[in-house]
Amino acid sequence: MAIIIKSKHELEILREAGRINAQALEKASQAVRPGVTTEELDRIAEDYIRSHDAEPAFLGYPNGTFPGHPYPATINASVNDELVHGLPSDRRLQGGDIISIDCGTIWKGYVGDSAVTLPVGDVSAEAERLMNVTQKALELAIDACRPGNRFGDVSATIQEWVESQGYNVVREYTGHGVGQNMHEDPQIPNWGTRGRGAALRPGMTFALEPMVTVGPPILYVQDDYWTVATRDGELCAHFEHSIAVTDGEPQILTLP
Repeated sequence: MAIIIKSKHELEILREAGRINAQALEKASQAVRPGVTTEELDRIAEDYIRSHDAEPAFLGYPNGTFPGHPYPATINASVNDELVHGLPSDRRLQGGDIISIDCGTIWKGYVGDSAVTLPVGDVSAEAERLMNVTQKALELAIDACRPGNRFGDVSATIQEWVESQGYNVVREYTGHGVGQNMHEDPQIPNWGTRGRGAALRPGMTFALEPMVTVGPPILYVQDDYWTVATRDGELCAHFEHSIAVTDGEPQILTLP
């Protein structure tokens, strides 16, 4: 495992890539409402990214499981029991749905990557609580990203919080390093053991992304070759930020 330490100049580029990505995600998020299609959300994000001399990071991304099926869109639009990699389409959102929007941007050769799960109109108390718990898991994990801690401490922070709230963390999909490539070392699971893994050092950059299910975290890939959903059809949620380790407080790179 080779974790790349970023220079000050690289961090400046990553911050700008993250800012553009965060604003594209925010624009798409503001359009979420009953009746909107996920294709419309995709178009909003892509238009914003391209208007800032950047490129969608997901568009054309190779499918490692199903070669010959590169990702065809700018965002992942995953609804209700769909966890990640949902393909935008003419599907219209309904009141009571929840939608995870994941977005990636390439600017000057560096990647910003972030995600949010949102309510569509009024949602159930269970859905609201699931989103809150997942977002809190991300906040706690970010706070744990300090020199002296290890990646196992970050992973364990997510798992301990989520399971204490009666939910489950997904095992097959993880956080990851981010830089000139969208997926760099290390992989950062949403479960782990404190004191294990590499030590965090200033200049490390990675995307943390808690993925949480109401029921057992058993997943499958739908027939479109991309969309990952829960086997039992229960709700799931996903939040993500790209961050940098510093000498002190961790820095969130994907803020608008």
